[in-house]
Amino acid sequence: MHEMSLCEGIRRVVEQAAASEEIARVTRVRLEIGRFAGVEKPALEFAWEIVMRGSKAEGAALDMIDLPGRALCYDCMETVEIDHRLDPCPRCGGGKLMPDGGDEMRIKDMEVI
Repeated sequence: MHEMSLCEGIRRVVEQAAASEEIARVTRVRLEIGRFAGVEKPALEFAWEIVMRGSKAEGAALDMIDLPGRALCYDCMETVEIDHRLDPCPRCGGGKLMPDGGDEMRIKDMEVI
């Protein structure tokens, strides 16, 4: 379950950000997760509760924002949204696509008090 290590990395980033300012508590963290990131959201939510115990983000809400998969189609030279890496181009039906988005996961922002 790599979601546990993902949460540990998020905790380090949150703790570093909270230490650099006078922050008492983190109340919400919003993550952007790409369609192809391979993150199991229920497992991430489960790991979140465990990993954040004892940190400034303990009890913080975790909001997950879905980002679409994107690819450049070499047939029509358009950037398009795709659901699966091997999907054909939804514009022209071509099969020469190079995925260029949707595998990212990043902290968008945090709410703090």
